[in-house]
Amino acid sequence: MTALDLPTTVLTGARPAPVERPPAPTLTDSRTFAPRRRRTLVPRPLRRFGGPLILLAVWQLLSVTGGLSERTLAPPTDVLAAAVDLFGTGELQHHLLTSLRRVVIGLSIGITTGVVLATVSGLFRLGEDLLDSTLQVLRSIPTLGLIPLVIIWFGVGEQPKILLVAIGTTFPIYINTFAAIRGVDDKLVEAGRTFGLGKLGMVRRVILPGAVPGFLVGVRFALVGSWLIMIVAEQINARSGLGYLINQARSWYRTDIIVMALVVYGLLGFAADGIVRLLERKLLAWRRGFVGT
Repeated sequence: MTALDLPTTVLTGARPAPVERPPAPTLTDSRTFAPRRRRTLVPRPLRRFGGPLILLAVWQLLSVTGGLSERTLAPPTDVLAAAVDLFGTGELQHHLLTSLRRVVIGLSIGITTGVVLATVSGLFRLGEDLLDSTLQVLRSIPTLGLIPLVIIWFGVGEQPKILLVAIGTTFPIYINTFAAIRGVDDKLVEAGRTFGLGKLGMVRRVILPGAVPGFLVGVRFALVGSWLIMIVAEQINARSGLGYLINQARSWYRTDIIVMALVVYGLLGFAADGIVRLLERKLLAWRRGFVGT
C-alpha cells in the first residue's frame, strides 16, 4: 500500500469528523414503544349503540318489504306506537309500577335472607354443616316449579308473586356471598391479626368488606332472576303487571304490545345492572390502588 492509497486524514494526522447518528430509543420514550391510537370521529358510547340500531334497521326493513309478517312480529314503528298509546292512557305506568313494586319487595327479602344465611354458614363451621347442604338441595329445585304449591299455600294474590321472587333471588346471593366470605385473602386476615384485631373486628373490618365483590356479583344474578320469575308469575292469576299485559296481548295477537313489554323488561334489567356497577365503583374504590401491582 502506498501513500496515495491512504486516506487524507492519515497523511495529515487529523482526526476524522465524527459521524452523527440518530439517538437510540430508550425505555422512557413513550412515543417509540407506545402503540398508536387510532382517532375515531364517533365516541365509543355512541358506537356501542351501533349494533342495536343496525338490528332495528334490519327488523324494520324486513317488515316493510314483507320478509317478516306483522302477525309474526310487529315492526319497530308499531311497537313504538303501542308504547306511546299505552303511556298516554296511563296503562303502561300502572302495570310498570305494579311489577316494579313486586320485584323490589321480593328482591329485598331475598337479599336479606341470602346475606344472613351466607354470613352464618361462612363464619361458623356449625352453621355450614346445618345450612349449606340443605340450601344446596333446595336451590336445585326450579323456582317456577313451586308455582302450584305456592298458590295452594297463599292463594292468587300478591303474596305468591313476591314469595317466588324472594325464593329465586335468595340462592344467588347466598352462593356468591358464602364463597366470597370463605375466599377472603389469607394475607388480609394475617394483616388484621398483626394489627391486633379480635374476632369481631376481623369480621367487621376484614372479612365482610372483602366479601363485598362477591356479594355484588350475586346481586347482579339476582336482578336478572327476579325479572325472569316475575314475567312468568304475573301471567298466572294476575290482574296487573307487565306479565299480565303480555298475557292479555297474546289473546289479542298484539305482538306489538308483547314486544313493547319485553323491551321494558330489558331496559329495567339494564338500568338495574348499571346501578350495581355504580355501587361497585363506589364501594370498591379501594381496589383501584392495587391495579397493576
